[in-house]
Amino acid sequence: MEVLLIQKNMEKDKEVVMTRFLNGLNREITNIVKLHHYIELKDMVHMAMKMKCQLKKEGKFKAKLKL
Repeated sequence: MEVLLIQKNMEKDKEVVMTRFLNGLNREITNIVKLHHYIELKDMVHMAMKMKCQLKKEGKFKAKLKL
């Protein structure tokens, strides 16, 4: 993941990158992920993926784009 961030010339400030990531998430997932404190982006991504799977299983996940 860090290699990808470097290749894309993203800012090295972890807080900025994590905030951008949160802003791109579905609102339901963002609300859950914000309840926890994260130091690393990879931990935040892992939690977001877990929440998405859990919400899908419960039938509560609504995708932003529906085709």
